[in-house]
Amino acid sequence: MSTREPPQDGARHTSGNVSHASGKTLTSYGVGALPILNRVLKRAKLGKQLAQFLVDDRRCATPSSIGILVLVRNYLTAREPVYGVSEWARQYLPTVLGLSVSQVAGLNDDRVGRWLDRLFQADCPSLVLAVTRHVVEEFGLDLSELHTDSTTVTFSGAYDAAAEEGLHRGKKTPAITWGYNKDHRPDLKQLLYNLTVTSDGAVPIAFGVENGNVTDDQTHRATWDLLCQVVGGPNFIYVADSKLATHANMTYIAQRGGRFISVLPRTRAEDKAFRARVIAGTVGWEPIETRTDDHGVVTDIISGSPEIATTSEGFRLVWLHSSRKAELDRASRTNSIRRAFRDLDLLRLRLRSPRTRFREPSQVETAVAHCLTEAGATEWVTVEIRPEEREILRQEKPGRPGPNTRYRKERATRFTIHFDVNNPKLEQAERQDGVFPLVTNDRALPAREVLSAYKRQAQIESRFSQLKTRFQIAPVFLKSVHRVVALLTVYYLALLVQALVERELRRGMARERVESLPLYPEERRCVAPTAARIIELFANVQFHELRRARAVSRTCFATELTPLQREVLRLLGVPEADYEAGSAAVRKFAEIDLRTRGK
Repeated sequence: MSTREPPQDGARHTSGNVSHASGKTLTSYGVGALPILNRVLKRAKLGKQLAQFLVDDRRCATPSSIGILVLVRNYLTAREPVYGVSEWARQYLPTVLGLSVSQVAGLNDDRVGRWLDRLFQADCPSLVLAVTRHVVEEFGLDLSELHTDSTTVTFSGAYDAAAEEGLHRGKKTPAITWGYNKDHRPDLKQLLYNLTVTSDGAVPIAFGVENGNVTDDQTHRATWDLLCQVVGGPNFIYVADSKLATHANMTYIAQRGGRFISVLPRTRAEDKAFRARVIAGTVGWEPIETRTDDHGVVTDIISGSPEIATTSEGFRLVWLHSSRKAELDRASRTNSIRRAFRDLDLLRLRLRSPRTRFREPSQVETAVAHCLTEAGATEWVTVEIRPEEREILRQEKPGRPGPNTRYRKERATRFTIHFDVNNPKLEQAERQDGVFPLVTNDRALPAREVLSAYKRQAQIESRFSQLKTRFQIAPVFLKSVHRVVALLTVYYLALLVQALVERELRRGMARERVESLPLYPEERRCVAPTAARIIELFANVQFHELRRARAVSRTCFATELTPLQREVLRLLGVPEADYEAGSAAVRKFAEIDLRTRGK
C-alpha cells in the first residue's frame, strides 16, 4: 500500500509517495512537465528578476523569489489554493521545484502569504517591465501589433475593508467593489483585470489591476503609455474593442504618433448615418476576402465599402460586410424573438388568471418591457395592451363558501396583450445584418489587413478563458487586498510562461513541418497544442528511488518516456536528459540527500 509520509523533524524523506515491501522502500517523486516549465523559466530569467526586486522575509527559510516561482509552477500544473500548496509540493522531487528537502518540509500557507506580501511591496510595474523586455529579446517576440482587453475577477465575500482605494505600507491598493461584471454576476464585488498580448502567439506582455467600478474606456491611455515603455516608442498598432473608440482615447494616441484599430460603437452618429444608407440601399460593396473550411467549402465572404468615410475627428472608417456574421445576426435575432414570444405567452396566462395581481396598466407595461428587454427583442416585437371588462362574483360576507353563500355581481377591468413581429423594423434589421465599421488612424493599411488585425483580437479571449477555467482565478481564497493584487501578478507570470510554452511548441512544429500531434484522447490529432495538453501528457512522469533495508546503496530510475513525449521534447528543444535518472535535478537531490545522511 502506498502512503505519503508526513513531514517530521529529522526525517530524511519529506516528500514523495513511499511504499514498503519485502524489506525494500520505494519512494516515488513527481516530475511531470516541470523540467519543460523550468527551461522556459530559466530562459526568461524569471528567478533572477524576482531576486533583484524582492526583499526576503527572515521568517521564511525559502527566499521570496524562489517561493513565487513555486506558486507559478503550482498554478500551471495543479492550481491549488494557498493552503494546499504545501501538500502539492510534497508529491514532487524537491529540486524540480527549486527547493531543498527542508524547504519543502517547511512549506505552509503562512509562508506563502509572506511571499505574496513581499511581492506586493516590490516595485511590480518595474519588475513586469524588466521581465517583459528580457522575454521579448530572448524569445524574439513581434511587438508590431498588440491587443488589449479586460475581464473582471469576481469575489465572494464582503471585503468591507477594500470598499475604497487604500494604502498598504505606502502603496495603493484597489477597491474591490461592484461594477459592470463580465461574468454576469452583478450581485458580487470585483476587480478589473487588464491584459495586453502580442499577435505573435498571444503572449502576455503587460497587465494591470483596477478598481472594480472602473470602466474599460478609462484604462486605455495608461495602458498605451505603458506599452510605449515596453516597445520603446509608439511604433506598434494598438488593437482594442469599442471602448477604445472614444474621442479622448483616439485623439490621445493619434496626437502622440500612435496607431490604433477598434470597432466603432453603435451609439456614434456616423454609425447611424451609414446604416440609414444601408437600409435605403444606396451603399455598394466590393469583395475583399473569401474564407473556406478544410474541405474547401466557402464559410464567409467579406466585402468592403469603397467609399471614403471618416469620423467626426477625421479618423478613417472601414465599413465591412460579412456573410457569416449576417447569418449569425439573423439567427440571434430569431432566437430573441422566439424567447420574447415565449415570455409574453406566459405573461398573458398570468394576466388571464382570476388571481392576477396586474390591476393597473402601468404594471402590465412594466412586465411587457421586462420581457422584451430580457429577450433583447424590444425593436422587433410590438405589443398592444387591451383592457377588458369582466363580470365577477364576490361573496356578500367573508368566510368559507357553502351551499347557502350569497354572491353579488361586480364589474372589473382585466388586461390582455396582443403581440406580433414588427415587420418594418425587422426588414430594416435584416438589411443591416453582417455590417460593422472599424475605425483606425492608419490610412496606408489595406482594408483586408485592418480586418485581419481586428480578428486577432479574439486571441486575448482565449487567455481570459484559461485564467478562469484552467487557472481558476476565482474564487480567491485571500482576505487581504494587497495579497490579492500580488496573487494576480503571479497569475500573470503563470500565463506568460504558459503562452511561451505554447508558442515554442507551435513554432517547433512549423519549423519541422509537423502539421499535428496525437495529443487528444484516442490519439486524435491536435493542430494547435496548448500548454494544458502538454502538462497533462507528462503528468505520469516520476522519479523513483529504491532502497534496501540496512543497505547504503540505492537504485534510481525514472519513468520511461513514450515516443510522443520524446517528440514533444524535441520540438520544444528540451533535452531528454532532463527526464533521466542522471539529470541535473536528480544529481542535486542526491547531493542534498548525502549531506543529510552524513549529518
